[in-house]
Amino acid sequence: MRFLVRRLLALGGVLIASSMIVFGALYLAPGSPEQFLVQGRTVSPEVLDAIRAQYSLDDPLPVRYWNWLSGLFTGDMGRSLLTQQDVGALLASRIPTTLSLAAYAALLIIVGGIGLGILAGTRGGVAERIVIFASNLGIAVPTFFAALVLMAVFSVGLGWFPVFGAGEGAVDRVWHLTLPALALSLPSIAVIARITRTAIVEESESEHVLIAVARGLPKRIILWRHTVRNSLLPVTTAVGMHIAGLVAGAFVVEYAFTLDGIGALLVNSVQRKDFAVVQAIALIMVIAFGVVNLLVDLLYTVIDPRVRLKKGQ
Repeated sequence: MRFLVRRLLALGGVLIASSMIVFGALYLAPGSPEQFLVQGRTVSPEVLDAIRAQYSLDDPLPVRYWNWLSGLFTGDMGRSLLTQQDVGALLASRIPTTLSLAAYAALLIIVGGIGLGILAGTRGGVAERIVIFASNLGIAVPTFFAALVLMAVFSVGLGWFPVFGAGEGAVDRVWHLTLPALALSLPSIAVIARITRTAIVEESESEHVLIAVARGLPKRIILWRHTVRNSLLPVTTAVGMHIAGLVAGAFVVEYAFTLDGIGALLVNSVQRKDFAVVQAIALIMVIAFGVVNLLVDLLYTVIDPRVRLKKGQ
């Protein structure tokens, strides 16, 4: 409990610091919200002053930040400058798509990345060379290009999957999100496969594994209990970091497949300086990073009982 409390307090500090950075960076960027609101039309200074007063844009920066931060504690994330919708309601309609995409991609990373790494690390030979070549290719191919190739082959060419939309219902959503999730997870699958393969190869040459072989233990027990399990600690860290970054990296795939997630909304809001929406999405991304990292730390004790959450760690 002390460990959890310390980590949650640290996450709260990170949220405050990151919100201040995002809030200040938006106001330092070129352009202004009122110019986007008038959409390039020539208006009088009085009209611009009225717009600034309506949206409290003429208040000092610390006052605007405090008003926004205090509103969060009451569940008020502000209103979108573009759509005039409540930001909470606007995000609520888009978060399910992004979370479904990220969860699907995370499953592919865990199953595909760790599975291929175990295959390469334990089989060797042709299987190892194929996995290494495929992982090199996956790391080199950008996510957006992978999305275009997948659409060209499996949507336009073969007609197996839809090109756009998130689908309705569980089965239809899985069908619609298969190509986006695959495009989003490909680089991470490649990296995790390489890390897993390297960890297993190094662990198979460790002293305790060699002793288990000398004692005549069955190969299956040596493989899964002594080699694979002990090699999962560095793999878990890498998997956690890649899964935490899925929400932030989803905007590329959402744009390519025209998905109505928060990634596509973030890009549009940054371009138009919709402050309240950008700040809320940035906060969600920081929370995702913090929660995933906390879960990874707790998972260490499950993988290796020798790991303990001691005071000061």
